[in-house]
Amino acid sequence: MKIALISTGGTIEKTYDELSGVLNNQVSVLDLMLATLDLRGVEIERLRLMNKDSLEMSEEDHALIAATACRASQTHEGVVVVHGTDRLTKTGDKMLEIGEPIESAIVLTGAMRPYELRNTDAMQNLTEALIAVQLCSPGVYVAMHNKVLAFPGVVKDRDLGTFVKSS
Repeated sequence: MKIALISTGGTIEKTYDELSGVLNNQVSVLDLMLATLDLRGVEIERLRLMNKDSLEMSEEDHALIAATACRASQTHEGVVVVHGTDRLTKTGDKMLEIGEPIESAIVLTGAMRPYELRNTDAMQNLTEALIAVQLCSPGVYVAMHNKVLAFPGVVKDRDLGTFVKSS
């Protein structure tokens, strides 16, 4: 199975900068994460679009991610988009709005805590997204915290620290 993995940054890819004392998006850790997984029967094609905190993304960034993912769904059997959680739903909704055909599952994922931290949800969420993209029918989804939710109607519940369906 050929899966496109689009990296855009977000908390999942934040690393600690010793000089400034802050977590920021400087380098991608996705290759390191992927190297620890046994992905038999799966070919990953990495597409590096940007490495930004989603709060810093412009309307043009969301449109670029959406268009890239929709196009990749036409040439791959699945698409995983690694994205910051604060504006992940904006990009997911944009994928449905732009009118590009979605021919395979597009699964967005991210993390509430960076991969570099000991207590992280990053590896679980990436693994869940890689499984979900193989099982879901064509459409747009978020996979995090042991759930797969279909767009539209996905929102981030800041009190729970995860994504839920809006009521």
